[in-house]
Amino acid sequence: MKAIVTVIGKDKVGIIAQVSAVLAENMVNILDISQTILQDYFTMIMLVDLTNMKISFSDMNKILEEKGRIIGLQIKVQREEVFKAMHQV
Repeated sequence: MKAIVTVIGKDKVGIIAQVSAVLAENMVNILDISQTILQDYFTMIMLVDLTNMKISFSDMNKILEEKGRIIGLQIKVQREEVFKAMHQV
């Protein structure tokens, strides 16, 4: 199963490293990544593969949301099919 991870917040050192570490610890593979800085705001979208993930999707969502709270960012994960349905024109 694939999912979309979005990260938004004030730019600071180590955002990609911290989010990637959480994913790696839980056997989530990053397939594609796009990030940019808009003025002082960091934005990132990742396409990830959850096939080998050792925890539930719900637990992964909770872990990423908590990491976001700790580092002052908003981190969300959505199943790919839900993301596509929400963003169809």
